Amino acid sequence: MNDSSNANQPCDAEFPAEGRLLGLDYGTKRIGIAISTFEQNIASPLENYTRQSEQQDQNLLSKIIKEYQCQGLVVGLPVHMSGDEGQKAKEARQFGNWISQFANIPVRYWDERYSSATAEEFLANLNISRQKRKAYLDKLAAQIILQSFLDSSDRNQIPGSF
Repeated sequence: MNDSSNANQPCDAEFPAEGRLLGLDYGTKRIGIAISTFEQNIASPLENYTRQSEQQDQNLLSKIIKEYQCQGLVVGLPVHMSGDEGQKAKEARQFGNWISQFANIPVRYWDERYSSATAEEFLANLNISRQKRKAYLDKLAAQIILQSFLDSSDRNQIPGSF
């Protein structure tokens, strides 16, 4: 993600009330990807993506956004228990803004506290191996983040602080 001044500014379009949304559980090595229904009421896990290069990441995300005709982006924001943002939250914001820019879709950030722990607990309860759980974890976390956003009565709330 290049650091030119406008690359850090998200697309300023209005966030859509209908149309599919792309949900992302951001990580420096892997990204969990989830997708919503057109009606924005159900989130489903889509895939785990192991990051390659900026260009390959952009190619994959562009392909998914185009294929599913995504109208908006929801990125999990890793805030501290206090609600404060640290370095990972800053990176997640830069990543979301970068996608918003190249895909020309608006972005929202959503508090992802507990999403990975919830996903891990859910998978552990299914009595599947640790190896298989790892294969599902990130996309399930992305689904939990996106579903939490979809279920919220206030989708404009700002997690943590800027």
